[in-house]
Amino acid sequence: MQQITQRLTADSPTKWLFYGDSITHGAVHTYGQRDYVELFAERIRHELDRPDDVIINTAASGATTRILLAGFDWRVKQFQPHVVFIMIGTNDCADHHDINRAEFEANLHELIGHITDLPAQPVLQTTCPILPGGDPSREPHIEDFTDAIRTVADSRNLPLIDHDQHWRQNGHPHYAWMDDAVHPNAHGHLALAHKLLHDLELHDPASPTCRLFVP
Repeated sequence: MQQITQRLTADSPTKWLFYGDSITHGAVHTYGQRDYVELFAERIRHELDRPDDVIINTAASGATTRILLAGFDWRVKQFQPHVVFIMIGTNDCADHHDINRAEFEANLHELIGHITDLPAQPVLQTTCPILPGGDPSREPHIEDFTDAIRTVADSRNLPLIDHDQHWRQNGHPHYAWMDDAVHPNAHGHLALAHKLLHDLELHDPASPTCRLFVP
């Protein structure tokens, strides 16, 4: 995380890009409240007084690692970001996409290669857990795909924001944090934002964003 935290003390501005599926997209399931990327932006650009920093969210509902690779030039490369956060896997693990763990890991490695070639700093994130019994096409596989994210991060010595581990340590299933079996609601996005800020050493109990209540 040192390279990332150093950017927050640098005089030059930073372009932060978030890439992933519907969870990072933040569509629908927050019912108009801020998603975790928007909360991150509030903390960086206003509370930390870095208005020249740019936070870009090019995540899209329904995305898989195949889609992230196919859209990389348009959704990532053209912006020449300095830091790229990847949260993906919830759709890859669904039966109908026919993506196994080996392909998922290979796709992550290819994505990371593209990001480092920019050059930019990749940061991997695990997704939140799926509520028990709520999605039979994803639930049997999600833990294996989540472990694959950890494996790739470890093998590449990359920063990892392990939301899955955080949620499970705090008594998952978190019905109050979810809009359905897969998608976090506004409370869940607060939990994602707080974990991200903690791991980046940006959490401050005195800040308005960090004081927001997570039930």
